[in-house]
Amino acid sequence: MANTHPTREEDFDLYALGALGGDEKREFESHIASCSACTEKFAAAQGRIALLALAAPPAVPSAVVKQQLMRSIQESPKKAIQVAPRIAKDPARQTPGEKERSQGFFGHWWAAVLAPVGIAFAIATIFLWTQNRSLDKQLTAMRASLDIQQHELSDAREVADLMHSSDTMTVALASMPGMPKGSAHVMYNAKMGMLMYDGKIDPAPADKSYQLWIVPMKGDPISAGVFKAVQGEPNHWMMKLPEGVQPKVFAVTMEPAGGMPQPTGPKVLVGTV
Repeated sequence: MANTHPTREEDFDLYALGALGGDEKREFESHIASCSACTEKFAAAQGRIALLALAAPPAVPSAVVKQQLMRSIQESPKKAIQVAPRIAKDPARQTPGEKERSQGFFGHWWAAVLAPVGIAFAIATIFLWTQNRSLDKQLTAMRASLDIQQHELSDAREVADLMHSSDTMTVALASMPGMPKGSAHVMYNAKMGMLMYDGKIDPAPADKSYQLWIVPMKGDPISAGVFKAVQGEPNHWMMKLPEGVQPKVFAVTMEPAGGMPQPTGPKVLVGTV
């Protein structure tokens, strides 16, 4: 690795964690000192390690972990005694072989300790990222649900205002002879420009639609909704219309599928104001 690029990408992360030791560390430092490409990779590795450290949630060891650690220390006193002199020995008095063994021991020890820590940080980061995505989806769904609820609440308030206003008129619509059977009523408030239709009527042919009209005192009929009828099921809707329109007749006609700009078909339900 002395005269070539490091062959292992993980060396950058291990060095940033302080987990390289011995010849590996010296060769790595010698190389990145003269290689701008590897210097940039090392800077990126430092950034990753910093992010992992910030992303990891604080963890407090449980009492069980502490008990296991103390028991492990008590069960291996001899190993601790044998290791202690090697750790405490003055580096200046160590032989070259002892120094190499000491550096190798600490290098591998730190690698063994910090590598799992890095993996744990990475897992924690992925977990937090996944949780954030899940929370974003839940928040989006909640906002959509809130919008629907607010719309429904607004509709309910408009219905209540329409029904309780002294300016609202209610007109019953009856079926015409020879036409599909049904009945309906219309609530209309000229000042609010609001209309509500409720009724049941036999279905029209497949190529036909029903269309509700306001026939004003002056001017052409105004379309107030196109609908399909299902046997036994009611039709209900509210519609905003121009304010101030004074009706004289409400009528439901049978029109080509999709409705027409002006009535062309027979009157099916009619109610006079």
